[in-house]
Amino acid sequence: MKKLLLICVIGSLFTNSINAQQPFDKKLVLKQMILANDYFMQKWPETGKTIITNKERPSNIWTRGVYYEGLMALHEIFPKEVYYNYAYDWSEFHKWGFNGGNVTRNADNYCAAQTYIDLYNLEPDAKKLKNTKANINMLLNTPQLDDWSWIDAIQMGMPVFAKMGVLEKDNRYFEKMYQMYMYSRNKQGDNGLFNPKDGLWWRDADFDPPYKEPNGEDCYWSRGNGWVIGALAKVLTIIPQNAPHRDQYVKDLKTMAAALIPIQRPDGFWNVSLHDSTNFGEKETSGTALFVYGMAYGINSGILKKETYLPVVEKAWNAIIKESLHENGFLGYLQSTGKEPKDGQPLSYDKIPDFEDYGLGCFLLAGSEIYKMK
Repeated sequence: MKKLLLICVIGSLFTNSINAQQPFDKKLVLKQMILANDYFMQKWPETGKTIITNKERPSNIWTRGVYYEGLMALHEIFPKEVYYNYAYDWSEFHKWGFNGGNVTRNADNYCAAQTYIDLYNLEPDAKKLKNTKANINMLLNTPQLDDWSWIDAIQMGMPVFAKMGVLEKDNRYFEKMYQMYMYSRNKQGDNGLFNPKDGLWWRDADFDPPYKEPNGEDCYWSRGNGWVIGALAKVLTIIPQNAPHRDQYVKDLKTMAAALIPIQRPDGFWNVSLHDSTNFGEKETSGTALFVYGMAYGINSGILKKETYLPVVEKAWNAIIKESLHENGFLGYLQSTGKEPKDGQPLSYDKIPDFEDYGLGCFLLAGSEIYKMK
């Protein structure tokens, strides 16, 4: 009996050792992603239906574009025809075009091109890229570098240039992307939107110094910084290893990731206001999911040390699953659209944000990168 008990104890220790090395159950992560996505697809069966909040908007705006980024990430790891068709029908409804037409300089408008290009790569058809090429080539061949004047735009626009550079085998897209990114980083506002001292970004020129949070700290908005680290991760997955300026993006991702570790909340989330827990310091899902996405990519690519960042990612993902994901797939603690901590407040488990789509896109991006972990 004692011998049998000893064997059971040893077996239990062995199992626990394996589980300690494998913090994520891939099947469960996929199940959670499918649950959240099914909730949304069932709520929005008509892909072209306009979005009505304080006003009526077409369904190819940035919020929906971010959702489809996440859906295509889910499709990559779990390629169901229904996902492809949902993205295709949306693109076809909008004639593969943009809110604002083919001369828009607003990155929010051409965020949809990320999905158009993904769909083209799966099944090439010239109509899918007619508008994307027209718009991005206009940006490529005009001198402006200051279009990404708010950091959200880095995520909306930067991956489009990266995808076009790969598709066209043309470094001009990489160069323009770098110039626009570095202008936002170092020149936008008074001295750029990136603060190398803190390793984080001000959302736009309205929030760089002398603007301060109530506690005297700089204002670093969670989701805004999430957009940047998410953009860096996505671009690094797209561009070749020998692409120009890759080292800059790697350096910035590492700097941001390191800055995020000490300000993670004990419960695993990050505050809406990263450096002032007294100013709308609630847990927030979209920023946290984007940080998970960026760090998980960093681990998978070898950019970030697994032993340092895996516990951070695990804690954050588990927090989202435990505190945000409902049994029906709805995501709580999601801040509505805005540009700073006070917008869309207060947050709660049950509160429905003005748009549910972009938060789900962030969640799917995070889950897809966790699913790829070895």
